[in-house]
Amino acid sequence: MAVSISVVLLLLVLAVVFLRNGGLKPTHAIVCVLLGFYMASSSMAPTIESGLTATADIVSSLRP
Repeated sequence: MAVSISVVLLLLVLAVVFLRNGGLKPTHAIVCVLLGFYMASSSMAPTIESGLTATADIVSSLRP
C-alpha cells in the first residue's frame, strides 16, 4: 500500500511539472489517466504491482 501511494504521488508530481512546462498537454494527461484505469482493471495489474514491489524492495535495500 505504501509503495502504491509513493508511486502515485511521484507520478502526480511529474505530471504537474510536465503540465506547467508545456511538455504535457491536458488531453495527453487525460489519456494517460484513462490508460492507468484500464490497466488497473486488466489481468496485467498483479504483474505490474509485483514488479513495482520488487523494484521498491531492491531500492530500499540499497545503502549509500
